Amino acid sequence: MFSGQTLTLEMIENDFAEINFNNLTGSVNKFDQQTLGELETAVGMLKGASSIEGLLVSSSKSVFVVGADITEFSAMFSVSKESFIAGAQHANGLFSAIEDLPYPSVAAINGFALGGGLEVCLACDSRVMNTKSAIGLPETGLGIIPGWGGTVRLPRLVGFATAAQWISSGAQQSAQAALEAGAVDQLAEPEDVRNAALALLTSHANGERDFEQRRVHKRSALNISSDEITQISDKLQGAILGRTGTKYPAPLKVIDLLSAAALLDRDAAIHLENQSFYELSHTAEARALVGLFLGGQFVVKQAKVRNAPFKNSAQTISSAAVIGAGIMGGGIAYQNALKGYSVVMKDIAQPALELGMSEATKLLNRGVQRGKLTEAKATQIISQIQPTLDDKAISDSNMIVEAVVEIESVKAKVLAAVEAQLSNPESIITSNTSTISITSLAESLQRPENFCGMHFFNPVHAMPLVEIIRGEKTSDKTIAAVCAYTLSLGKKPIVVNDCPGFLVNRVLFATMFGMEMLIAEGADFQEIDHVLEAWGLPMGPAYLSDVVGLDTIVHCYSVMLAGIPERFIEISPARPSAMLVEANRLGQKNGLGYYGYQNDERGRTAKAPDPAVIQSFEEQFGTARPFDEQEIVTRVLLPMGMEMARCLEEGIVASPTEADMALIYGLGFPSFRGGICRWMDEIGLAKVCALGDQYSHISPLYQPTNRMRAMAANGETFY
Repeated sequence: MFSGQTLTLEMIENDFAEINFNNLTGSVNKFDQQTLGELETAVGMLKGASSIEGLLVSSSKSVFVVGADITEFSAMFSVSKESFIAGAQHANGLFSAIEDLPYPSVAAINGFALGGGLEVCLACDSRVMNTKSAIGLPETGLGIIPGWGGTVRLPRLVGFATAAQWISSGAQQSAQAALEAGAVDQLAEPEDVRNAALALLTSHANGERDFEQRRVHKRSALNISSDEITQISDKLQGAILGRTGTKYPAPLKVIDLLSAAALLDRDAAIHLENQSFYELSHTAEARALVGLFLGGQFVVKQAKVRNAPFKNSAQTISSAAVIGAGIMGGGIAYQNALKGYSVVMKDIAQPALELGMSEATKLLNRGVQRGKLTEAKATQIISQIQPTLDDKAISDSNMIVEAVVEIESVKAKVLAAVEAQLSNPESIITSNTSTISITSLAESLQRPENFCGMHFFNPVHAMPLVEIIRGEKTSDKTIAAVCAYTLSLGKKPIVVNDCPGFLVNRVLFATMFGMEMLIAEGADFQEIDHVLEAWGLPMGPAYLSDVVGLDTIVHCYSVMLAGIPERFIEISPARPSAMLVEANRLGQKNGLGYYGYQNDERGRTAKAPDPAVIQSFEEQFGTARPFDEQEIVTRVLLPMGMEMARCLEEGIVASPTEADMALIYGLGFPSFRGGICRWMDEIGLAKVCALGDQYSHISPLYQPTNRMRAMAANGETFY
């Protein structure tokens, strides 16, 4: 009947028709404009055909349909309200037309059905699902809601409370959970899904099962009272507010929408969904979260693009090696073993090796306790780590991560010794460093082209980012191989060029400097932390300094003060972090930092204000005075934005997308803000430049660049 690029419509046995999703131009099925256009053609033919007894909706891909094509969201979100709602109504009209066909329909869910992929299944009369698959409406994770009838049909199948919980959380649901809730009618083993769906369709077509009564229920208001709706809604909204506050509006909007639509019929409820979908699509949070999703794909794609020219000549990693054990080295070794690599962990001290193995064992035990690993699997993983004091043990390794102490002279000596020990001249050596110049370290090597930086973030197992730092002599082939290796470790590689602090620490310490300048002007560091945490940062900058270690912070400042002296200028009358270190307050590591630290009744480290610090700061900076919350946010974050703009202009990082993803992956920058470049776009570059000029007398870190001024004058944005 019809054969397109993304789906086909054909007659099959028993006078049944079949819509089969099979994207010929991609690895997965998705609802892009091409697919919607072809579905419109197929639905039109179904409505005009005679002698059809039933419709099977299936997929030839291992995944049923992954949902909408998110790459099309930017264009979709930029149109007028009238055009946006017309587009949503068009898709909804197709799904409702399937639901209203004069014969039954069954979806054969052979793989993951997410977003629009699930919504088209919900429009069918019944659903048979693969026991190994999952379904879900994940749109709230993008700052939006299901826009093609999901908020209308799911509650009428699984009930108000279950639908509200599923949609607001965006969580995927297992086949068993879907069956128990009533979202699907039957489960089948993967090889039996199609036959089971045909059998169910036959039972509808011959009258054994009444599909018409099901449709009456799906088109009608929910059988629930207003009081019940209010009670359930209040409970769910309270739970959402307790977890995320109002930072993520989509889950709260879901509850409001479902409450308003519960007592309406299908078409009126879909109309409300269209309105809510439009409203959320125009929020800063939706722009940020959609950007985050696309940014994650972009980072992976860039790594693969770098590797493509060397794919045929790239050497297989026979054995990895981590030089320097301890907590960091143990974490890196653990990540290698977890992902299937045999890894040598080399150190010069037995206690360090024991600490590294202890770290890896602790992480594996945690996985066993949480049910993610079996005891046997954990034992097998730990056996892949070979702790050793023997220099020769690394000779056959061809991917080496040096992770010794952050002292340039020590690292240079170790790197030269490692290179001399390797049997393969093509072996790649990387240095896990947060501040030391890769170009400088490369001077100790005979083959600097095979060397680059590989900056893991702590804790290694939890932080997605690895900064890949290119030195002046690093080859493209080395960068490509290390990017591929990073992906294979389950991490996100972002390539940056060598400079003081590289990318993440350079902009982070601009922000930290902003905080310390505020304290020196009389701001309360506790208030700064409170305001920035309320803004969305996982921890305030003073608390973060304690967690990192104030001695480490002071060391990093020395790098920035020496490396970029024109903007990182010593704070007068004193730098708060230096005062604390001079008083032997090193942060959480010795229980004394900006805050005091003790273990609570559960054995967890808890912070508390320390009168000694407050008194010391009062003596040096005067009695703390209140600052406006917005001024605190601006004063702390604007230096990060200005320094990031300079990094882009200098080519330290290639794109605003990679710049923002580095902050999200490496610092836990709030997802709903989208990154520092996205934040500046939302404010508007004209206002950003004006704020920079307002505070530039305090520090050159606030000074806008000429390029930023030109962008502002031309109405340009980073995205």
